[in-house]
Amino acid sequence: MDLQLKGKNAVVTGGAGGIGAAICTALAAEGANVVVSDLDRARADGVVDRCRSAGVTAHALRTDLASPDECAALVDRTEALLGSCDILVNNAGLWPTHLVADIPLAEWQRTIDINLTAVFLASQRFVQSNLAKGRRGKILSITSQAAFNGSTTGHAHYAAAKSGVIAFTISLSREVAAKGINVNALALGMVATGMNRDVLAENRAYYEKRIQIGRIATPEEVARFAVFLVSGAADYFTGATYDATGGMLGR
Repeated sequence: MDLQLKGKNAVVTGGAGGIGAAICTALAAEGANVVVSDLDRARADGVVDRCRSAGVTAHALRTDLASPDECAALVDRTEALLGSCDILVNNAGLWPTHLVADIPLAEWQRTIDINLTAVFLASQRFVQSNLAKGRRGKILSITSQAAFNGSTTGHAHYAAAKSGVIAFTISLSREVAAKGINVNALALGMVATGMNRDVLAENRAYYEKRIQIGRIATPEEVARFAVFLVSGAADYFTGATYDATGGMLGR
């Protein structure tokens, strides 16, 4: 299948590790140029090297998504590096652990800022820029099964933010679908990444028991689905949240 990604320009937040890195390299393998946006510039540089080995243009961009100014500038900086921004993948996330009774306000606010407000700000600028230039585009935001089920293990602030991403995705899609911008979300279950390495080491059986397929996903499995959703092959799909949970949601 031709995914029609050759020559497209993409930016991926949280692109230096785990799912983000897998999405970046999968996009590059399909011929897309990539900006790897991450707080960790050194790790982002490593992903850039892997992307360039596929013969595409790739750049690392240090971005602090807790900063509204840096979120809003992300698309403009991508355009300066690549010439345009056809694809925005809002992948970066924060997954702190506290029961509701113990969540510090600063932790609540930072979790909402990075998992939800950054999605809004980057998406807003993407839409503004592409509509002004009459360009089509694709936005994909990574959310979680916790957005539907809530948290069972002390991540209520994460679940709340990820639920907001789903409602925002539907709302934004209604505003821009007819103008050629597709907006979707991808709800993940447990994926083997650095973010949850310690949790899985301690309680892997608990999570596997909740998954119909019976195992934890790999970042590469998620990346293949994500790349399809931002490709030309998915032009008809918008305003939806797709499950990538191994049957955990079972919807």
